[in-house]
Amino acid sequence: MNLEKVCVDLKTRSYNILIGQNLLNQIGLFCRSILPSQKGVLIGDSNTTALYKEDCLISLLKENFHVSSWQFQAGEKSKNLTILGRLYDFLAEEKLDRKSFLIALGGGVVGDIVGLAAATYLRGIPFIQVPTTLLAQVDSSVGGKTAIDLPSGKNLVGAFYQPNLVLCDVNLLKTLPRRELICGLAEVVKYGIILDRDFFDFLETHIEGILALETSLLTTVVKRCCELKASVTAADETETGKRAILNFGHTIAHAIEVVSGYGKYTHGEAVAIGSLIACKLSETLMGFPPAETERIEKFFIKIGLPVSLVSTEIRSVDSLVLAMQNDKKTLAGIPRFVLVQHIGEAKFGCQVPESLLRKSIEEFIR
Repeated sequence: MNLEKVCVDLKTRSYNILIGQNLLNQIGLFCRSILPSQKGVLIGDSNTTALYKEDCLISLLKENFHVSSWQFQAGEKSKNLTILGRLYDFLAEEKLDRKSFLIALGGGVVGDIVGLAAATYLRGIPFIQVPTTLLAQVDSSVGGKTAIDLPSGKNLVGAFYQPNLVLCDVNLLKTLPRRELICGLAEVVKYGIILDRDFFDFLETHIEGILALETSLLTTVVKRCCELKASVTAADETETGKRAILNFGHTIAHAIEVVSGYGKYTHGEAVAIGSLIACKLSETLMGFPPAETERIEKFFIKIGLPVSLVSTEIRSVDSLVLAMQNDKKTLAGIPRFVLVQHIGEAKFGCQVPESLLRKSIEEFIR
């Protein structure tokens, strides 16, 4: 078995990310040595449970785990207090104790809800991340961020809580709708823009093979993204400093998602647009070369990501600016941005004059 491993080094809370093919049907074996109890709950959404639940349960049963399952409706609109409350009720019905575990089987929404439940139920129980989307495998399942949304903003209620294991089976990516695969690539490209110019070059060179779901390329991409995020997380677990760099494009992206109504733009689509607006801001404030903004825009177009906002899908520039003021990265009512000096070199905590922000947003409304 060709198995890649990335360690997230957090001393006593360190854990491994395992990356490879056909890992899902061996989940019981991987969990056997790291979980303190045989009792747990497998949680997915209406899509992932239909596709993967049985394989997971069979593998867990082979290793004598006693696992029940629970699901909720797929989609960002389920990432709320109501669904979280229903999950708490189910965990209580199952009579879990502090050594019992949860398994998050799904994309970022599933991982966020299950992670927050694990962090807070009985003041914290073990959990495993089994990300089923590209976006989750390269980003949201790694690093311990968990959250739900409120009507006023995205990810406003959450906790930092690390999983015991992340299991990335790249074969699962072959069942993704095309739009979801492309959505995940926005986060992949982000790593190149902010941290690794060579990786950005690699992605440009190999994008056709990645889009064609070549297994070796998918494995390489997932591993490199996990290495980069693990390094940043180990240096700044709770985002008091450098980890904020991972929010490149996200301050604007989250506002786009809130204002347009969750679902009009996928998270990755919003990140792509937010990244380009951040590049435009960087031209003025950081001397970012306009040619590099154009290079990134052309790459997003080649991937199939949107590079502008549809005016009818957002209420106004005012509404986007207001939504940014409710973002969790805002301090004293002033949004903080990640800006770039060159591809592969970024800076966090940047203040942007509101007049410049408005002007830059307007350039990307069609």
